[in-house]
Amino acid sequence: MSMRFSCVGCGKCCNDHHVPLTLREARMWAADGGQVIVLVEAFLDNGLGLPVHQREHAERRSAAVCSGGSKAYVAITFAAYNVGPCRNLDEDNLCRIYERRPLVCRIYPMEINPHIALNTTIKECPPESWETGPDLIVGGNLVDRELSELIQRSRQADRDDIQTKDAICALLGIRTTALKGDGFTAYLPDMVEFATIVDELAGQTLPEWGSEWLFHVSGDDIAGQVLDAGAQVATDAPANYSFISLRAV
Repeated sequence: MSMRFSCVGCGKCCNDHHVPLTLREARMWAADGGQVIVLVEAFLDNGLGLPVHQREHAERRSAAVCSGGSKAYVAITFAAYNVGPCRNLDEDNLCRIYERRPLVCRIYPMEINPHIALNTTIKECPPESWETGPDLIVGGNLVDRELSELIQRSRQADRDDIQTKDAICALLGIRTTALKGDGFTAYLPDMVEFATIVDELAGQTLPEWGSEWLFHVSGDDIAGQVLDAGAQVATDAPANYSFISLRAV
């Protein structure tokens, strides 16, 4: 497979997309007056929620936690909350913070997850984006060295940030996750509180966070599988988060 790409400035990728952020970028987003959304998913140590061949990558970007009598791996994403146009997009579809835009914006249209192949049919870029411009993929391999380095930086940030993200979630009272593949739990924290906690934890040796995680699932069948694995299922209606089901996707 070979592919070219050239951004035509349509701005579609800057509309209605929650852009994943590194911890540093999330703090910057808060300082700029933006809202961060916290998206949480997890899989169980017995493999429930995750194909075996994806486990190495998923474990490296997840926090090892407890749920009942089971070990689980929780992936926590801090993302820029964008409903409609990104707050940094101007009237000409140009980015006001282009020189310090998030890593994910720099990496687009490539995928960060090594198990997700670039699929032009699900990208919002117009057809002409893929008809001109420099080579992006040749013979199935990404040939842009700078882009490859950015992808590695993003993956490393996921690994470096995860323990601090878990600590931040504990202090925010976030301890309910979705099962990977079944959905996400989504939180919109108060940004003053969020920024304060991030600053307080900066540079600290993090304590062990012993509180358990619960699983919010989409149905009784999934709940049965989680319970059979020894993990805990949330029984109360959500008060501080929304559950985003992936079943219909």
